[in-house]
Amino acid sequence: MKKAAIKNNIQSTGLARRKFLQVAVLGGGATLLASMLPAGVSNAAGNTDALLLSCMDFRLMDDIERYMSGRGLRNKYDHIVLAGAALGAVTDKYPAWNRTFWDHVGLAVDLHHIHKVIVMDHRDCGAYKVILGDDFAKDPAKEKKVHSEKLKELAKLIKKQHPKLEVELLLMSLDGKVESIV
Repeated sequence: MKKAAIKNNIQSTGLARRKFLQVAVLGGGATLLASMLPAGVSNAAGNTDALLLSCMDFRLMDDIERYMSGRGLRNKYDHIVLAGAALGAVTDKYPAWNRTFWDHVGLAVDLHHIHKVIVMDHRDCGAYKVILGDDFAKDPAKEKKVHSEKLKELAKLIKKQHPKLEVELLLMSLDGKVESIV
């Protein structure tokens, strides 16, 4: 009986030791990973400056990041991506996109205490072609007018639902240049 108790104790001690080592290694790995995060990245809860809505177009992702970083907003904004950006948030064609946008805005307000929504459309947008059935890029003035209409429509809705939020409207060219829409 004594031998069995000693054997059980050795086995449980071995299991405990292995478990301790697993936790120590995993905990150390988590600590190491946390130490590798870029400066300014913290827990999910906290404050951030803005929420950015942009299009999903892969051609502009680097330009968007450069633009936001150039404004001093690197790691200081939440980012929602919808095809067509403003159009994606207001179109009747994809009502789930509308809900997604508003759910994210509400969460960003509650969780990260945003004070501004930045909406960035871009020229030569495929979503505008598909949803509205016209290639607006052929006429830059008409293209800007249509984007301005959708951007302002969304801005009005944002102000109605969240009157304290600032709203900034932008239009990016394929070369990365950004213009304000007022």
